[in-house]
Amino acid sequence: MFNTGDPNVKKLVFGSLRRVALAAAAVTAAGWVQAGEVEVLHWWTSGGEAKAAAALKQQLQAQGHTWKDFAVAGGGGDNAMTVLKSRVVSGNPPAAAQIKGPSLQEWAAEGVLANIDDVAKANQWDSLLPKVVADVMKYKGSYIAVPVNVHRVNWLWINPEAFKKAGAKVPTNWDEFFAAAEALKKAGIIPVAHGGQNWQDFTTFESVALGLGGGDFYKKALVQLDDATIKGPTMTKVLETFRRIKGYTDKNAPGRDWNLATAMVIKGEAGMQLMGDWAKGEFLAAGKVPGKDFVCTHAPGTAQAFTFNVDSFAMFKLRDESKIKAQKDLAAAIMSPQFQEVFNLNKGSIPVRLNMDLSKFDDCAKLSAKDFVQTAKSGGLVPSIAHGMAVPSAAQGAMQDVVSQFWNDDRMTVQQAQERLARAAKTR
Repeated sequence: MFNTGDPNVKKLVFGSLRRVALAAAAVTAAGWVQAGEVEVLHWWTSGGEAKAAAALKQQLQAQGHTWKDFAVAGGGGDNAMTVLKSRVVSGNPPAAAQIKGPSLQEWAAEGVLANIDDVAKANQWDSLLPKVVADVMKYKGSYIAVPVNVHRVNWLWINPEAFKKAGAKVPTNWDEFFAAAEALKKAGIIPVAHGGQNWQDFTTFESVALGLGGGDFYKKALVQLDDATIKGPTMTKVLETFRRIKGYTDKNAPGRDWNLATAMVIKGEAGMQLMGDWAKGEFLAAGKVPGKDFVCTHAPGTAQAFTFNVDSFAMFKLRDESKIKAQKDLAAAIMSPQFQEVFNLNKGSIPVRLNMDLSKFDDCAKLSAKDFVQTAKSGGLVPSIAHGMAVPSAAQGAMQDVVSQFWNDDRMTVQQAQERLARAAKTR
């Protein structure tokens, strides 16, 4: 969780974390936070995301609680995690924080997260959640977090007018992808909208890996971190294809936020974007209609697979009874059918509850929900490594750095990248 090579810093940080429960209790006892106030850390700051967060705020306020927004900009959540670690170490954590995947287990192991089994049992979470999701929300068999949604990461977003102008067709494999990209380029349209940030590079990389290697290769290389698979011929092809995509992005891509890249597709400045379904929230916020103003399709070669990213809120230990009540009401509200519907309609994701009525959802969401269930049965449902669902954060961060270095440095050979990826996968 703490990507630092200094063992003394790590020892200091984790030592502080183990004392955070007592520190948090002291903060509460001192009366620094108003009774019934829920401070929530998240990184939902773009248009569609902000609307989704507002829905949760309204539901809590309707129950008489005070919502204190603790939003930290930065689409991948890296900035938010840096701020959260600082707050926790200083003994002043928020009531709830957006944490997900293996990082939940790392935080729970430090003894700073609250057990919310009583809320889960009262609301029958075990029967409402897919087991693969419920297991992620638990530590040693007890719920310590509540899931908000399910995002599909392996999407390709297309502006149909741009494609029509270029005479391009929607690609189903990587050869067709590059044919479309070439057609868009000749028509004077930026083929691929991309933001040159580490997590965006890694998002593209994992879709290439899944599309070329399939689910078994993906699991061996990017979940099990198998050394031979990372160094093997399929990964060579993945890296070659990944690098080829860069030639179809624009010179202003470095540092661009993901939602600004999505805006390029919305406006027709670019033809395609490889991004998770939170991008759909941007299209909808701009008043665009799926199937008419934009096309959602699986990333090339990934029709039978689903890379999932589950947003969730971890609940930190508190002492004050009124704050605990507000915190539990927050957990229950997140899993309520009303919030699941409103939130996911705005966010672009699908409800995490299995028994939801999807009649208000668009065709992209319905396809996502259908594929989520089917791939869970077929074995094609895999966790997104780029979005913190697959491996410990230290290994993820190290591998992410290698992938971005390879993307940005044409002098790095594919073989060098594979060797560095294999070493990075061993980072703990």
